[in-house]
Amino acid sequence: MNARVAVVATFVLALAGCAAPALRGTGDLGVVIERATGSVQVVDTTKRISIATVKGLGDLSHASVVYARDGRYAYVFGRDGGLSKVDLLKGEIERRVVQAGNSIGGAISQDGTLIAAQNYTPGGVKVFNADTLELLADVPASYGTQGQRAKVVGLADAPGNRFVWSLFEAGEIWVGDFSNPRAPRIDKFRNAGREPYDGMITPDGRYYIAGLFGEDGMALLDLWHLEKGLRRVLDGYGKGQEKLPVYKMPHLRGWAVAGKFAYLPAIGRHEVLVLDMETWREAARIPVSGQPVFVMARPDGRQVWVNFAFPTNSHVEVIDVETRSVVKRLEPGKTVLHMEFTPRGEAVWISARDDNRVVVYDTATFAQRTVLPATAPSGIFFTSRAARTGL
Repeated sequence: MNARVAVVATFVLALAGCAAPALRGTGDLGVVIERATGSVQVVDTTKRISIATVKGLGDLSHASVVYARDGRYAYVFGRDGGLSKVDLLKGEIERRVVQAGNSIGGAISQDGTLIAAQNYTPGGVKVFNADTLELLADVPASYGTQGQRAKVVGLADAPGNRFVWSLFEAGEIWVGDFSNPRAPRIDKFRNAGREPYDGMITPDGRYYIAGLFGEDGMALLDLWHLEKGLRRVLDGYGKGQEKLPVYKMPHLRGWAVAGKFAYLPAIGRHEVLVLDMETWREAARIPVSGQPVFVMARPDGRQVWVNFAFPTNSHVEVIDVETRSVVKRLEPGKTVLHMEFTPRGEAVWISARDDNRVVVYDTATFAQRTVLPATAPSGIFFTSRAARTGL
């Protein structure tokens, strides 16, 4: 090979190495958190395969994900305060910042320009430019006369480029308007109740509901009418009953809504609470076999799937919404941590951490469709979340 041919060959190989990703959409992509290795698998929910692994994401022992509006970028929030912008098509980290000492999740604004992180240490909310991850706002969760910092939980996006969050120790709910992100306006609502531990916003973006760990009940805020203040719902739902030890904190999100009802985990009880969102009163209680952690409605609202805390954390139960009863019990593997429905709900992906696998089920027949290997998988997040408020 003469020198000129060698140069041309080298140039061609260089171009091949820099080639753009193959053209494809992102609507059927998602990520699976591999908590033990600080990595995520990028998955294709149509072919039910893993297509890439992205490493270097830090401590993912309590990780969550939100998506850019186009579904190309996943923003991964790590427990170590890391915020990573992952390009799903290239299978690589585009940007990463460590923005806190202890963080448990975040949200993306209605217009997709802002990323908010909720932090335990130091307690507060930080807001970043979604493109560059430049810090735009830092809102400390200060309360009391001594200026204590509370852990921030239940952060959710709301219409109007607002974020809503709860302060665990303070028992407060704050609403931040970030229309001007460098000078946000914060409305504070006190007396939400003892120890709000998580929150959800209804799929239409109107109501925010905070679950309470320190007492039986939930706090409701109408975001159309902030002047009405907080309202208590499901107050005293466990009155007269002994609360069981809580081995894993349950989670609340808009995935729990089916029709006009919200299906919510009862703290320290083997029950799913059914809340009528027209009257805001309890409509029913559904007995289940353990303490529910995730209570998730299938996208068409026909079923509600439930996983559990220890010691019943190796199975999943399916509730029929018409009969309000458990109609199926599945055993995907040891230590089920999370579930995620495909965009139209024909399948559900379930992580079994201690069996190092993700199991995919057909939601109509309950047949097992696929098993994918994964290293200590936990959260599963699909790009369909990009088009939904509060996820």
